[in-house]
Amino acid sequence: MPTFGPNPSGLVIFGSDGRYVSLVVRTDVPKFASNSRIAGTPEENKAVVEGGIATFGKYTINEADKTLILQIERSSFPNWNGTEQRRPVTITGDELKYIVLTPSAGGGRAEVVLKRAK
Repeated sequence: MPTFGPNPSGLVIFGSDGRYVSLVVRTDVPKFASNSRIAGTPEENKAVVEGGIATFGKYTINEADKTLILQIERSSFPNWNGTEQRRPVTITGDELKYIVLTPSAGGGRAEVVLKRAK
């Protein structure tokens, strides 16, 4: 089941300096009726929290065990701040896939598929 709906949108940038930023959001998050992000209703705020994830920090690749290692400095899910996550990774052509274990989303695992921007 797609965590961020059937057509999530996002961007991940892996810099040559070892830093990264990642943002993934649902495409169907409704607009706030008040047109103010600080005046959202509980339902609107819930939809935003459930509808996306953003992180940034440092990354390395362990080629020996084909693992992407993220040192998360900050995240829109604050429990990830200051943590390290190791994700099995495969690269095929312009596609990078990795697995995320998702205890923060009720358990399970998510497969993330990234395609190189052209």
